[in-house]
Amino acid sequence: MTKPKTSKGADTRDVNLRRMYVDCRHGQLHLRSAFPSSGGFDELTTLVCLHQSPMSSRVFGSFIERMGTDRSVYAPDTPGFGESDPPAARPSIADYAGSVCDFIDQMRLREVDLLGYHTGAAIAAEVAIARPQHVRRLVMVAVPAFNEAEREAFRQAPWPVPAREDGAHLLEEWQRSLRWRGPGVSLQQLAEGFAEKLRSGPHAWWGANAAMGYDAAARLPLVTQPVLVLRPNDDLWEVTPRAGALLRRAEFVDLPEYGFGLFDVASDVVAGLAREFLDREDAAALARRA
Repeated sequence: MTKPKTSKGADTRDVNLRRMYVDCRHGQLHLRSAFPSSGGFDELTTLVCLHQSPMSSRVFGSFIERMGTDRSVYAPDTPGFGESDPPAARPSIADYAGSVCDFIDQMRLREVDLLGYHTGAAIAAEVAIARPQHVRRLVMVAVPAFNEAEREAFRQAPWPVPAREDGAHLLEEWQRSLRWRGPGVSLQQLAEGFAEKLRSGPHAWWGANAAMGYDAAARLPLVTQPVLVLRPNDDLWEVTPRAGALLRRAEFVDLPEYGFGLFDVASDVVAGLAREFLDREDAAALARRA
């Protein structure tokens, strides 16, 4: 692919931004949405965005607005994060994917594209495997293709930090956020993300645990759809390339100048890459229709 470019979608003033709830197997699923004010049959394929853990759909705020100029875009909070109800027990990636499938059914979506970030990338892969008739294309931003040594290191890591009366656990988590602060991320943006991390309380580690337990070597070869893999320079920089030997139809773009906070500081770049990849077939179909 060519050098990353910014999105050239329509004016975002023509985009409607909404929040809503739908039912899923774990309770209520909260989501953000963006869609063009005009609506109509010229909309491109619906896009569903799945966030990393422990965060929420808030990370996609400006991105879904950019993408919502010519398609409907939905960004659910993974169960247990943001404002979505938590699962009754510690979930797997397949459990999270099931809630996305419930959403697709609730909304009666016939065809969707998926974008997944970190944990969301694994969830997107599982949805694509489970629903090949519904999922057209995928964008995976940093792929959790962990090996057993990395899983064991995660199991031995002291996270989440237990709550302490003096609040020292908050300082420890804040320092962790500072260590992984990506280029260009402002202190205010970092603080907003830090607040999202705290919302899930003692269950905050469930998403990362599910991603660590995901058997990418066995599951990713089952993805039959075209995939664009974006590789920011974060904690999955060395892990993501392993997906190249596992995905059948993948294109890779390295983004070494960006890290954590990619969607805060470079939503225009990600939107440009996503549009170029997702819209290839849609553009041809619209041309034939005209």
